[in-house]
Amino acid sequence: MENRLKIAVQKSGRLQEESLQLLKECGIRIDNGKDQLKASARNYPADILFLRNSDIPQYLEDGVAHIAVIGQNTLVEKQKDVEETLLLGFSRCRLSIAVPKGTPYDGVQFLQGKKIATSYPNSLALFLQANNLQAEIHEISGSVEIAPNIGLADAICDLVSTGSTLFQNGLEEKEVLLRSEACIAASRRIPDNVKPLFEKLVFRIKSVLAARSHKYLLMNAPNECLERIIEILPGMKSPTVMPLATEGWSSVHTVITEDRFWEIIEQLKENGAQGILVVPIEKMIL
Repeated sequence: MENRLKIAVQKSGRLQEESLQLLKECGIRIDNGKDQLKASARNYPADILFLRNSDIPQYLEDGVAHIAVIGQNTLVEKQKDVEETLLLGFSRCRLSIAVPKGTPYDGVQFLQGKKIATSYPNSLALFLQANNLQAEIHEISGSVEIAPNIGLADAICDLVSTGSTLFQNGLEEKEVLLRSEACIAASRRIPDNVKPLFEKLVFRIKSVLAARSHKYLLMNAPNECLERIIEILPGMKSPTVMPLATEGWSSVHTVITEDRFWEIIEQLKENGAQGILVVPIEKMIL
């Protein structure tokens, strides 16, 4: 049996770009040409399958693809027997109900008996069922936002990222059905001889994701301020402190999370830290 990991990614679009970038940061080099449907990695026993996004869950369920980079929203919609393994933190969006501006929307009961246009009929049906609502679902692909303007529907159910498309089409977001981001999904039919390749790749991905969400921090500090500065730092364990050539000063090194970056920098400045350097981390092994 061939010992190669088959990785499915979106055939085109932003998620494809982010998927290939993630693999590149994991050290996997791919020779892929324009409109190529399959490409092999140069330095890892893996093949990349470029597939239509909506088809990927079925390929995973059948075991044709072993793993995939895919949006959670697609997994929910397709309802295939696959395993969501790891959240990736990019391609965040939400599946929402939107109605024309000025519509007297008074809650989910507004949807009772209405016509709703969507490319996500299964997800919408689950939402309606959970809220004991009966509505007419119009399944369409692409340009869902135009449906109310041409009289096809009273509301839409579609993916929202920034909300700018809704605004441009005179729509207002009213209900969020689910929040989604890209994830690693895995087939339940991965051959035993391929599983170690999958586990090694997940290890690399976790290292890349950890590096993306952390920064390496270096600063100089007068020794009398060290205790306060160390209390501020939320490092992985404890910061590294090294004496400088200038008497009474030390160099402090640590790692901080991206989400608290500016808050911590401001506190460090207020408590005597100087010459603060912030360095991106390429990989971070936890």
